[in-house]
Amino acid sequence: MPERMPDEDAPIFAIAAAAELSGMHPQTLRQYDRMGLVVPERTKGGSRRYSLRHVAQLREVSRMSADGMSLPAIVRILELERHVRELHVRVQVLEERVRVEVESRPGARVFAAGATGSAVTLRHGRRVRRSTDIVVWRPHDAP
Repeated sequence: MPERMPDEDAPIFAIAAAAELSGMHPQTLRQYDRMGLVVPERTKGGSRRYSLRHVAQLREVSRMSADGMSLPAIVRILELERHVRELHVRVQVLEERVRVEVESRPGARVFAAGATGSAVTLRHGRRVRRSTDIVVWRPHDAP
């Protein structure tokens, strides 16, 4: 039977276990929760449940704090990291949509809009510079 990787976001650890895994006191985790620094999921009864991602964040907070960073700065860094993760997911979804569209439409052509607004046809397999937008052009079906 193949071994499954655990879900990083599954809320599986009670506060005592998360504190032990992160090397912190449970009261510190409660304080970080109140501050919005590392906010765990809650059970129906209101108990905190931490995920592997939360434990990793707690360890990172500890490291950054030991390096002299302020808690507000750490909050901002964690917010930006969360935003980057969301953007990565969004890019993957959009790349998949473009791939499906191109494969499902043999007549579809992919264009890149340059910085000046000019349209450039892309060859299959050619990479586009990051500053270029990609647009899938679909010809209108003949009536």
